Amino acid sequence: MRAIVTGGAGFIGSNLVDALLVAGADVTVIDNLSTGREANLHQAIEHGARLRVIDILDPADVNGVFESDRPDVVFHMAAQIDVRKSLARPAWDAEINVQGTINVLEAARRISLARLVNTSTGGAIYGDADVIPTPETAATRPEAAYGQSKLSAEGYCGLYERLYGLSCVTLRYGNVYGPRQDPLGEAGVVAMFCGRLMQGARPTVYGDGLQTRDYVFVGDVVEANLAAAACGEVRGAVNVGTGRESTVLDLVAAMGPLAGAADFTPEFAPARLGELDRSCLDVTRAAELLGWTASTELLDGLRRTMEATLPAPGP
Repeated sequence: MRAIVTGGAGFIGSNLVDALLVAGADVTVIDNLSTGREANLHQAIEHGARLRVIDILDPADVNGVFESDRPDVVFHMAAQIDVRKSLARPAWDAEINVQGTINVLEAARRISLARLVNTSTGGAIYGDADVIPTPETAATRPEAAYGQSKLSAEGYCGLYERLYGLSCVTLRYGNVYGPRQDPLGEAGVVAMFCGRLMQGARPTVYGDGLQTRDYVFVGDVVEANLAAAACGEVRGAVNVGTGRESTVLDLVAAMGPLAGAADFTPEFAPARLGELDRSCLDVTRAAELLGWTASTELLDGLRRTMEATLPAPGP
């Protein structure tokens, strides 16, 4: 199998690249390295992966890679994912997430791509959902530009399926966490809490900390992508999560003791604009159509994340 992973130097993408290489795939990574890190791919490149440092906003470059490498499957993960930046710069967010996706779809159409697995978001698309856990049939009510742009990108995937017969499935993720997520970045509360632990500092919790999310381990998300690529008859949106809610305070209570922190009690700050009170995904469709369910329990996933992120304790 020949595969292209856009955004493959990022957190989720680089984990997927590793799994594809283990499965014997020929892998090309497209990434402009604006947030992705070449260091995430050092081992993958040693094992044959190719990194093309280009931007999905440049259609000529995207077309060139697709035409030269002729992939069987494309995993489209390149995106702008920062909710707060999307609110501050909605047009810029849309340029990357919508125009960039269109460029990938056009390149896929030109080579008659067999399968495209598009990455999207669950909570940010459903917004303040009426039903928890939330199924794919729920109303889509984004409360941030990020969710709106990802929803629009999904729409273009559907358009290319209707017009050109492109086989496309969209995976709507819960809150993904795990090794290689930037602990000093702006997305991913688990990674941010790891960053605070590295600094010997207390975590900042926005609002009352009782807001819930569906935290899904990156290894499980990788397996969902592989399953989606293999199930060519599955189209449309599929939720990828655990179907279980956990609060931010649950994370604080678990991570402090796991790290042996002397004081990891939260410091509270005002709630942020666009923050949802509850978010959890109904994953029935993934189990029925992809044969996939998340297998990593939260405590185990947190432990594995912290072991990979935090420095080893001294003698």
